Amino acid sequence: MQRRLFLKTSLKTLGAGAAAGAAAPFISTASAQETITWDMVTSWPKNFPALGTGANDFAARVERLSGGRMKVRVHGAGELVPAMEVFDAVGAGTAQMGHSASYYWRGKTLASQFFTAVPFGMNTTETNAWLYYGGGQELWDEVYAKHNLKPFPVGNTGTQMAGWFKKEINSLADMQGLKLRLPGLAGDAMNGIGVTTVNTPGSEIFTSLQTGVLDAADWVGPYNDLAFGLHQVAKYYYTSAWNEPSAILEGTVNLEAWNALPDDLKAVVSEAAMASNLAMISEFAVRNAEALDTLVNEHGVELRTFPDEVLEALYASSQKVLEKQVEADEESRKVYDSYTAFQQKVRRFTDVGEFAYLKTREKVSG
Repeated sequence: MQRRLFLKTSLKTLGAGAAAGAAAPFISTASAQETITWDMVTSWPKNFPALGTGANDFAARVERLSGGRMKVRVHGAGELVPAMEVFDAVGAGTAQMGHSASYYWRGKTLASQFFTAVPFGMNTTETNAWLYYGGGQELWDEVYAKHNLKPFPVGNTGTQMAGWFKKEINSLADMQGLKLRLPGLAGDAMNGIGVTTVNTPGSEIFTSLQTGVLDAADWVGPYNDLAFGLHQVAKYYYTSAWNEPSAILEGTVNLEAWNALPDDLKAVVSEAAMASNLAMISEFAVRNAEALDTLVNEHGVELRTFPDEVLEALYASSQKVLEKQVEADEESRKVYDSYTAFQQKVRRFTDVGEFAYLKTREKVSG
């Protein structure tokens, strides 16, 4: 019998800020003909290009593939819970689903960072291969089960830009003392070379750059950066994509809600997540190209690449950050060992396949 899930304590009682509160157990009462309606909280402004609309796409796929037996109501950041409380809200049962990025939850579990981006790590194709065929998903499930969550990759922004800077970076000395918005492991690596990083919600980046709270900021890439108008408050756009060579968007489901689903609806959610992952990757490929053209040709944005000494310092700092984390946290060690082993496994073909082709294309076509 299919079952409808509901919380004994209503969302209205819990309120928008009650993500950390305990939820009552999920109870099965639905008949086979009833519709299961879930709420999805997100870390993105409502309908924000690609990220917010990606959450909408995932929800629509669940409803369509289930033949209308499941409906998902999508809530933008702040509508039910703040952007940075999605993890707690879904784990507690305030909402049944979440749409965010796992490196925001480093304060909950350090290992979560590996499931968004690793500096100088795998690209998007390699990362998906690890998740789907290399044991990455199983490790993610193991890490998140301790927090009453079932995770999925539901999108990927692809290679991200290194960020917007108010001043040009010509040397490692120019990085000293900068205030930069950059989350995750890459943020720690930046701290290691003399930068001060913060994890500011996307909706606050523009104002923070405008008012001088920040000197520089990473967000996503041309498509999303143009949508926030970041070119209006910072002149230099850095292309040295060291920090997030691939950036997974995560979908989370409250584990009790997940376990209560019949197998066919579990399959619906899983397939919808995989389809949304591919769709977002494809959308970013074209939208980033269009937005980059607009930024450069219409707004006069100046593209830059970090000097070699900065990139070399960032690589060395990244290795120290990773080594320190895995030495201190056994869960991180387990995930890191799997990640790096898989990266070595696929890297040789990436080098002689995709990378070799791109170099050849550049050489013969300019």
